Amino acid sequence: MLHPDPFRDIDRLTEQLLGTSAGSARAPRFMPMDLYRSGDHYVLHADLPGVDPGSVDVSVDGGILTVKAQRSERTEHDVQWLTSERFTGSYLRQLALGQDIDADHIAATYENGVLTVTLPVAERAKPRRIEITPGAREEAKVIEPSDSPDQTTTT
Repeated sequence: MLHPDPFRDIDRLTEQLLGTSAGSARAPRFMPMDLYRSGDHYVLHADLPGVDPGSVDVSVDGGILTVKAQRSERTEHDVQWLTSERFTGSYLRQLALGQDIDADHIAATYENGVLTVTLPVAERAKPRRIEITPGAREEAKVIEPSDSPDQTTTT
């Protein structure tokens, strides 16, 4: 009696779409991420499960934040793969930073397969209150048309 194998159908479809076969290394498609603002900084969380922390690189160049990472190829040899869905290879994600980011103070951590990048808001972009100072009231000068240019009226 034959039992249908849904994984075989998925592998066949994957092979048709990606041009790879089960058990071969496939390049990662994307790096899922969340980005939000919290107070005076932005926070980016990127999922990089199984990535060696030493391969993660975060850089800023010309207002572009680049995140690179590498998941090593599998080391299992002489095995018969039944399904292979975990990607290996390089991850790359780039984000354009606005003028509101303090690029000199960006920080990053990597823990439990999640990269966290903290992007502080630049001082010039932070909301601020403008203090109003009482000033001396200036005298308004009203010049009335006359025959003599030396005549002015001050109020």
